[in-house]
Amino acid sequence: MLIPVHLTDLQLAIVRLLWTNGECTVVDVQEGLLPERNLAQTTVATLLTRLEKRGVVSHRTAGRQFIYRAEVTEPEVRRSMVGELTNSLFEGRPTALISHLLVERELGVDELGEVKRMIADAEQRTYLQAAS
Repeated sequence: MLIPVHLTDLQLAIVRLLWTNGECTVVDVQEGLLPERNLAQTTVATLLTRLEKRGVVSHRTAGRQFIYRAEVTEPEVRRSMVGELTNSLFEGRPTALISHLLVERELGVDELGEVKRMIADAEQRTYLQAAS
């Protein structure tokens, strides 16, 4: 994806429903957000329209209903939002973000082992790329 995607918590909740369900009507989204968010159908419709104007979702028409689907993938949104977070809070330094996560989050032995495996895999990819 070329355009950066930043979503609020509510927008992300809506897009997650679309990722999970594939397609949703306004009522489907409204019901999917319950009970955490009790929003009117008009509010949900407005949110979907705004997301559509940004290219995040699109719709097709079935009878008198709009059926929405996500136009961005979860990895695209993660990449964009984590990149934005890294740039704005950590001066563009991924190592500062990683350091923050390691210091501020309590990681169990299993999670630390997983982080070590990820680092080893990244090192291996780097060495292979450098060798080719």
